[in-house]
Amino acid sequence: MQLLNCSDIAVQHITKSVVTIGNFDGVHRGHAELFRHLKDSGARLCLPTVVVTFEPHPLAVLSPAATPPMITTFSQKAELIEQSGIDFLAAIKFTREFSRIPAETFVRTYLCHVLGMRHIIIGHDYAFGRDRLGNYATLATMSAECGFSLEDLEPVGDDGRIFSSSLARRMIRSGDVSGAATILGRYYVISGRVVHGREIGATLGFPTANLVTDNELIPMDGVYAVMVSVGDQLLKGACNIGKNPTFEGQSRTIEVFLLDYSGQLYDSLLMVSFVQRLRDVRKFADVAALIEAINQDVTLTRTVLASVDNTMIKPLFGQTDWGLA
Repeated sequence: MQLLNCSDIAVQHITKSVVTIGNFDGVHRGHAELFRHLKDSGARLCLPTVVVTFEPHPLAVLSPAATPPMITTFSQKAELIEQSGIDFLAAIKFTREFSRIPAETFVRTYLCHVLGMRHIIIGHDYAFGRDRLGNYATLATMSAECGFSLEDLEPVGDDGRIFSSSLARRMIRSGDVSGAATILGRYYVISGRVVHGREIGATLGFPTANLVTDNELIPMDGVYAVMVSVGDQLLKGACNIGKNPTFEGQSRTIEVFLLDYSGQLYDSLLMVSFVQRLRDVRKFADVAALIEAINQDVTLTRTVLASVDNTMIKPLFGQTDWGLA
């Protein structure tokens, strides 16, 4: 997949293409279905596929206080879209100036002139352009003038629920990572570097890797069974998110204990896939009670991960530099 960044979009032309547009935070199963339709249309019309997105999220510019934490970083989102088999990702820098562009101008200038749009698929009820006045009706009115066809995709879901970024986000924030996996189509992933911590785990016999992450969305405090990618290894582990109340911790930390692993991890990049929440964070009466609880956590983690679905693990190694310069 080729990334068209801000400077590319100003000058680069694709002669003809099929396009979809959206924020695609989380790249969930609904997005995957949209991309499948896009690829089918591209194959039928013998045209390359283009996904158009915005960076940062429009709310981050227009209403920062109302902006939810993103499920994926831009690099993770780009990698997931690439894994979907898309040809081009056009990442448009969203600014207040850009937000004032009328929908019709956006269609003519960006979609038709720069990207050569000949067919567009949008999600149900998607809106774009100044004051979000652009929609399916806008595109239908312009289609004859600009020479493109269009279709909208009905909501995608199952069991009476519609797959959406907001639903996945609520589940992750509440700790329901196993439920979120059914929306995302994969286990939720955060990535980060291992840094030095208080090294309490090592004194207890359970050395942990303390993670610093760029991911905005962190599951609620608790202990989780996780799968961890370290280099080319995929390992089982338990993750504790919280303030370590037994030791009067003041700051929230993300600590990962790798089962059956010994080695130096400082400064390593870890990808943590959340499989299932095991329990709340608790303050224990003494160290002995905490060690007993950790032993129980490890036993339960082994049981949970013995039946882990490896097809749901997409570690997002982030080897490609998806710079937006």
